[in-house]
Amino acid sequence: MLIVCAFVFGALIGSFLNVVIYRLPLMMERAWQAEIEANAHADNPEWEPPQRDAFNLLTPRSRCSQCGHTITALENIPLVSWVVLRGRCSACKTKISARYPIVELITGVGFALCAWKFGASYQALAAMALIAALVALTGIDLDTQLLPDQITLPLMWLGLLINVGGLFVSLQDAVIGAAAGYLILWSVYWLFKLLTGREGMGYGDFKLLAALGAWFGWQSLPMLLLISSVAGAMIGIALIAFQGKDRRTAIAFGPYLAIAGIAMLFIGHLLRL
Repeated sequence: MLIVCAFVFGALIGSFLNVVIYRLPLMMERAWQAEIEANAHADNPEWEPPQRDAFNLLTPRSRCSQCGHTITALENIPLVSWVVLRGRCSACKTKISARYPIVELITGVGFALCAWKFGASYQALAAMALIAALVALTGIDLDTQLLPDQITLPLMWLGLLINVGGLFVSLQDAVIGAAAGYLILWSVYWLFKLLTGREGMGYGDFKLLAALGAWFGWQSLPMLLLISSVAGAMIGIALIAFQGKDRRTAIAFGPYLAIAGIAMLFIGHLLRL
């Protein structure tokens, strides 16, 4: 029953993560635009920012992007509604992306695995929070190649806080892991830039590895880098071979760090040095 309940709860959280994946980058874009406008009118004391409709993770209600139909509660049941509606809007029959049920399914399975591995414990709750954050970061990075500070930094601080009591590793290992995780990719970034004149990754990748280091300790960093690099290389080669992608095409690295983090969560005892 615990595993089943965890799956249902995870699917519900996954439904909310779909909102986060879609809206958080738009919220960031609006904030940047508002800041640009404010700076442009900084010398005009009479200027007032234009009034905009509220737009956040809760407002407005979800609606069809094609016809504007407001999604009802019955149309928003995780997994079930997409199947019943046959993947189409009930009003205009526009196709609904399969990504929505996929995110719900992945989150539900992840939560169920947390319940199976850790039982009814604080470790299970913490692991579910990590799964949710990594799923959201993966979706956002795939869409925009951004890893928002609004998720990566709280994730790092949460990793440090839960390890004050040694939930996964000692606090000392967590602090060193956070610092080393950031500095490793920061160093790789600057070395690559000095050698090629191009940026090889974004600062969000540094922060995500720092967060994973805070959760799993400095001992996990070599394996986190190995798993993420191998996964990224394999998928990158596949994209070049089968989709004709250029080898200079930018590929989001966050999803591969997320894969490595999930592997460390469930089989870390087999992977740590």
